[in-house]
Amino acid sequence: MSLDGIVTYSIVKELERAVGARIHKIHQPAEHDLVFSIRGNGINGKLLLSANPTYPRVHWTTSSFINPMEAPMFCMLMRKYCEGAVIESVEQVGRERIIRIGVRHRDELGDLSSKTIVIELMGRHSNIILMDPATGTIHDGIHHVTPAISTYRIVMPGSTYTSPPDQHKTDPFAVQSEAEMEAALRQADESGELRLDRKLVAAFSGFSPLLGKELAYRASAPAFEAASGSTAGTHPHASHEEAAKAGSALWHSFSAFTAQMKQGDFSPVIVTDANGKTSFYITALRHLAEQPSVQVEPFQSPSECLEAYYGDKAERDTVKQRAGDLIRFVHNEIGKNEKKVEKLKETLEEAQDSEKYRVLGELLTAYMHQINRGDSSITLVNFYDEEQAEVTIPLDPQLGPSDNAQRYFRKYAKQKSSIAYVNEQMEIAAAEIAYFEQVLQQLEHAALADIEEIREELVAQGYLRDRSKRGPKRKKQDRPALACYTSSEGVPIYVGKNNTQNEYLTNRLASPSDTWFHTKDIPGSHVVIRGGDFGNATLEEAAMLAAHYSKARESSQVPVDYTFIRHVRKPSGAKPGFVIYDNQKTLYITPDESKLKSLPVKIV
Repeated sequence: MSLDGIVTYSIVKELERAVGARIHKIHQPAEHDLVFSIRGNGINGKLLLSANPTYPRVHWTTSSFINPMEAPMFCMLMRKYCEGAVIESVEQVGRERIIRIGVRHRDELGDLSSKTIVIELMGRHSNIILMDPATGTIHDGIHHVTPAISTYRIVMPGSTYTSPPDQHKTDPFAVQSEAEMEAALRQADESGELRLDRKLVAAFSGFSPLLGKELAYRASAPAFEAASGSTAGTHPHASHEEAAKAGSALWHSFSAFTAQMKQGDFSPVIVTDANGKTSFYITALRHLAEQPSVQVEPFQSPSECLEAYYGDKAERDTVKQRAGDLIRFVHNEIGKNEKKVEKLKETLEEAQDSEKYRVLGELLTAYMHQINRGDSSITLVNFYDEEQAEVTIPLDPQLGPSDNAQRYFRKYAKQKSSIAYVNEQMEIAAAEIAYFEQVLQQLEHAALADIEEIREELVAQGYLRDRSKRGPKRKKQDRPALACYTSSEGVPIYVGKNNTQNEYLTNRLASPSDTWFHTKDIPGSHVVIRGGDFGNATLEEAAMLAAHYSKARESSQVPVDYTFIRHVRKPSGAKPGFVIYDNQKTLYITPDESKLKSLPVKIV
């Protein structure tokens, strides 16, 4: 992974400026994440601590987070011991992906007390732990590790903190000479069979494969390649002179990099290759950047780089896991209704020929005297045809002339009446497709808190069975939680991100003079500007939110209709979230992600 011990070092260097500041507020917007509001000592910002198994990270952030109505237990514990506390230290354990933040606060009796927040950025073993530094006793961790999971180290309230196992690698910042570097490399690869980049990773603490490849690339030279045998076409038996040149090239690359890191000279970049694969690091990635069709995006700080790289990947992945069964169900329902429409179209095409059965029945009635029981067919002149062409009519030999005629009349009547039924069923299927496409769009953009509301809606509509345990029914909330953005002009903009929220926002919360937004003929959210005192900036931002929370969020020049709430109404018997409106105007807008992220948002 790109976030190795050296990147962690750069983050710690960036966080050191928070020493002396206070932790003003603590929130836990997601299961694995904490957000600290830091104030004082010239700082006023937000610090994200994430123990996400896939995307663990720590960095300053400018993103807005939607917090749950009730804080989780771990968040309440952190507030008890750390809210209002002064940050006394920020340090890295060796060159490992472990950060310790020391804080000092006053307890309930007013006495000073110290605590240590340990952030372990170790993939699926990542954790955030609060402990007492004097005794090493764990108050709690954001993830519990029981004896059944690990016998080596337990993370439970009251247990003693044990550090992750030491990898016994050399600290690259402690290496002072070429001889020390070579000794560490020899110790890591006694067999001498490892490729140079892997040898660097095996020898030095905090080195990821990405960094190993970069330093090996920087040190590359014909003499070195010959000495190492690491590339195709090299000579395994290089001279001592060639080996010495190779060692000097590697030492120059190694020492220049470590000196740059010690000085805090970070050059964060995100590199995207021709296949769309992205990598980030806190120094130039020449081994990637010098390849064809590669895009390099530089950043001012490690935090900016990490925030741009991870974006909302973590939340999107978690939402996909939680909503996976719903997404599959909705896709199946859309496919089922699309097949239904195809079959109905075929039936409709057949029904369009119903008129010919009426003609055949009338011809049989007119020529009934020529038909005998037992005839299997009869050829008659079609007097409805301009050219008076003959037509052969199949007959049932077991029926008389009159019954054969009535058989065609009944077939005509049946197909005639089926046209109205088929058209009605096609309208129902089309409405189902539109509804499920709306639900699918909402699932694709849902936050964790929205998924359960969508599930409850599908249960209430009879599409899903209630999977909740039997017993007293949970009291349904009088109103759903809504995202409320504040425009650049200070005007509140409400967004409904699922049908439950859309229904409440449009039909109950909004007043007749409020302004309502929705993407034109595109599944999306209801957006409402409260009050009528706003300018063009608020109008554009509300339209941008409507486009962002729609199926067209990746498009440009998205058409967004807006009108007063008094012109919006829900037809009787319509699906949740479905409305009709008039007196609208249309605004064409291109969503700007960076601008929307800058708008303050809260849950109300």
